[in-house]
Amino acid sequence: MNFTSTICPYCGCGCGLNLVTVDGKIKGVEPWKRSPVNEGKLCPKGNYSYEFINHDDRLKYPLIKENNGFKKATWGEALSLIASKLKKIKKEDPDALGFLGSARCTNEDNYIFQKFARTVIGTNNVDNCANLCHGPSIMGLNLTFGSGAMTNSIDDLEESNCILIVGSNPLEQHPLIGRRVLRAKRKGAKIIVVDPRYTSIARFADLFLPLKPGTDVALINSLMNIILEEGLEDNEFINKRTKNFKELEEHIKEFDPYKVEKITGTPGNLIKEAALMYGQADNAVILYCLGITEHVNGTDNVISLSNLAMLTGNIGKRGSGLNPLRGQNNVQGSCDMGVLPYFYPGYQKVIIDENREKMQDTWQCGELNYLPGIQLSEMMEAAYEGTIKGLYLMGENPMVADPDLRHVKESLERLELLVVQDIFLTETAELADFVLPAACFAEKNGTFTNTERRVRCVRKAANSPGEAMEDWMIISRLAREMGSDLFNFKDSGEIFNEIRKVAPQYGGMDLSRINKPEGLQWPCPTEDHPGTTILHQDSFSTPDGKGVFYKIEPNNSTEIQNSEYPFILTTGRVVFQFQTGTMTMRSETLTKQYPESYVEINDEDAHVLGIINGEKLNISSKIGDIDIKARITPDIMPGVIFVPFHFAEGEEVINILTCGEPLDPVSKMPPLKLCSVKIKKS
Repeated sequence: MNFTSTICPYCGCGCGLNLVTVDGKIKGVEPWKRSPVNEGKLCPKGNYSYEFINHDDRLKYPLIKENNGFKKATWGEALSLIASKLKKIKKEDPDALGFLGSARCTNEDNYIFQKFARTVIGTNNVDNCANLCHGPSIMGLNLTFGSGAMTNSIDDLEESNCILIVGSNPLEQHPLIGRRVLRAKRKGAKIIVVDPRYTSIARFADLFLPLKPGTDVALINSLMNIILEEGLEDNEFINKRTKNFKELEEHIKEFDPYKVEKITGTPGNLIKEAALMYGQADNAVILYCLGITEHVNGTDNVISLSNLAMLTGNIGKRGSGLNPLRGQNNVQGSCDMGVLPYFYPGYQKVIIDENREKMQDTWQCGELNYLPGIQLSEMMEAAYEGTIKGLYLMGENPMVADPDLRHVKESLERLELLVVQDIFLTETAELADFVLPAACFAEKNGTFTNTERRVRCVRKAANSPGEAMEDWMIISRLAREMGSDLFNFKDSGEIFNEIRKVAPQYGGMDLSRINKPEGLQWPCPTEDHPGTTILHQDSFSTPDGKGVFYKIEPNNSTEIQNSEYPFILTTGRVVFQFQTGTMTMRSETLTKQYPESYVEINDEDAHVLGIINGEKLNISSKIGDIDIKARITPDIMPGVIFVPFHFAEGEEVINILTCGEPLDPVSKMPPLKLCSVKIKKS
């Protein structure tokens, strides 16, 4: 029996665990008490993270589409054919190809993936799922703070006097962060929760604010209005460390809480009480997730939260900060690695000549494309229109995750080439021309970067099934097949050392340092640097070191209820399932706990419609409909319904209903958290 210390493959907490192997097979999970994030504790997903690894559905050999089915192929055959098709499209136009990396793959996998797109193909059309979850965080925090990452550390939560949780349910989405929130409460911290649903974390709140989806800006502006009226702003911080405050100050005077109540559905007295609770705290922290970002005005929502944190001086110190909680194990890392259409690794803009020249020198490649690429949401439309002719997907499943799934399917079917590299034959892989079998987290070495910017080692515990390979190895072999000599790495360690050369935040992360249980938090620019637990302690990462206030107007163009579609649909997670269910649906224990989807509907709405609990309902939007069981509860606002987005079986795929437009004008985020629908009995 052997124990291998590694990192959980699920949410962005980055919990450490020990994989137990017997005779070369992974048989279980044991606590890793030296892991600083979770201290040996795990949520249900982490405890059963081994169950999908040896599932019979694992891909074992390359597959080539033939007569509407697949035939088994050799690696040589598959990669030769893929290379020839990529070359053909590249010759016509390199930007007719798109590449989607994975927040479930290692930093090394993602780094090699974007390097392939840029050096072998010659396009910046490379993206990852962050632009369907935290794209607004990257863009919004870059505008206000100069860095699009969580400002503080997870253990900082226990130093806070007040925790404001907006659009997040950490006890289900990030359970080991939720544990820190509860520990903070036991130490005396006040908890404020803002959500359309009375969630599990709301049950522990000192103050719960119900909020109509899509009205966050009005609420946040109103909180700031009260803070200014009560003289709770931090004038010293504002004067020394920020700019553009006067413009914001004038703007938020109009957001009286009792006027805002009519927009948000949040009682004005509760808005005032929350503002006082947050504004009077010595150290106040904001946690947020997809309930803030997955909107057509997601970037505005993030900027508004930045305004609130700067107004009260809650940046750059313990127990404070503005902290986006990443949804997958390596969302932060995949973005750090440059799996984004407008950034090289380390968030260096592709349009800046100096950055491009640096990458050309380091990679010893030809001239790189200077035009920013297009994002994930734009790639699907480009595929539909025919300007994108080929897509290469590494660990992505847009046939469940993306909005407007009928349109996604039509778009993928119009491609000349679709390559999917994954561990299972996903709903997207079934449409592919080529399917390549990859190693899962337990079968590879490398690094993950969790939600608090902590970089730690992922360690191989067992061999991959059949001929499956680590993702970076597959891409490297394909690069060599296409004639490139830039991918001759012997192991993941060599790749990480190249990452250190190009990404300044990782420069001081010698492998011996991150091999420790605690790893290091970026930025860590030199080998004698201790890593950074708190960002922006003395200055912001903007060019002049100042935080920037922005005047943000509530967005009135978001989809709202009307007589034909009188309900607002919002979506989210449950503790026993993860993302599109590719892994958790193949865990027997987790599936038994949560085998099917449901629609949550307010008990008053159910009474008016004559709906009983467990009854099958038909939910329809302007683009589609699904049939799903009702779950009646008082714990959701009237006029709002909720459906988990994990389920891909039968008629329960919720993103059949959600629209792919309009997009957030800054981050290109589609409005996944706000969709007008109507309900009838099936």
